[in-house]
Amino acid sequence: MKTSFWKQRWQENKIGFHLNEVNPLLIQYADTLRLAPGQQVFVPLSGKSLDIIWLAQQGYQVLANELSPLAVEAFFAENHLQPSQIQKGDLSFYQSGLITFVCGDFFKLTPTQMINVAAVYDRAALVALPEAMRIDYSRHLNLLCPRQSRLLVTLEYEQSEMAGPPFAVQEDELRAEYANGFQLRCLQRSDVLAEHAHFAAKGLSGLDEAVYILHPQ
Repeated sequence: MKTSFWKQRWQENKIGFHLNEVNPLLIQYADTLRLAPGQQVFVPLSGKSLDIIWLAQQGYQVLANELSPLAVEAFFAENHLQPSQIQKGDLSFYQSGLITFVCGDFFKLTPTQMINVAAVYDRAALVALPEAMRIDYSRHLNLLCPRQSRLLVTLEYEQSEMAGPPFAVQEDELRAEYANGFQLRCLQRSDVLAEHAHFAAKGLSGLDEAVYILHPQ
C-alpha cells in the first residue's frame, strides 16, 4: 500500500474511517495513559480526528502526524484554528495552541521530533496498514517512542472475509511485534458488527473492537 493510496482517498473524500465525534473509547480510557496536564500525546496517522481537539481540551499538548495536506488543512479550517506553518525537509509543521501537526510520511519522523512525547494514542494507524506494513510501522514506532505508554484501538475479524482497510489486528500479533518491551493489557473487547452494517454487507460474520493499554516494562 503506497502513500498515494491515502492521498487519493482524501482527494476523493472517501474517508469513511473519519468519526464525526470524539471516540468514546478515548474519553473512557484516556486516564490509563497516566498523563499529567501539559504532557504531550502523539497521535499517528491521525486524519482530521476530533480526538485531537478533545485531548487539547483536557490540557494535553498534542503532536499529530498525517500524510495528507488536505486532511491537515481541513482539520484547522473545520475547527476554526489559524496555525503557523514551517517546512523542515520533507515534513510540514503546523502549530496552533497546544496542537502541532507534522504533515508527511510517518516513516520520515525521527526520535528527536518525539523528545517531548509522553504517550501514544493510536486509533486509526495500525488498523490502516496491511500486515507487512504493520511490522514496519511497529518497529518504527518503537524507535520513535520506545518507553512511552500507548492507548491502542484495534479491530478483529476474519481477514479472508473482507479486504482492508481497516485491517484485522489480532492480539497475538500485537504481543509478537507491536508490544515489544511493553506490558500489554486488553481493557475491553466488544462485538460491534451491528454498529457497522456496511461491513456486514461486505460479508463479515463477526467484528470485535478491542482497546489495549501498553506500559513499558
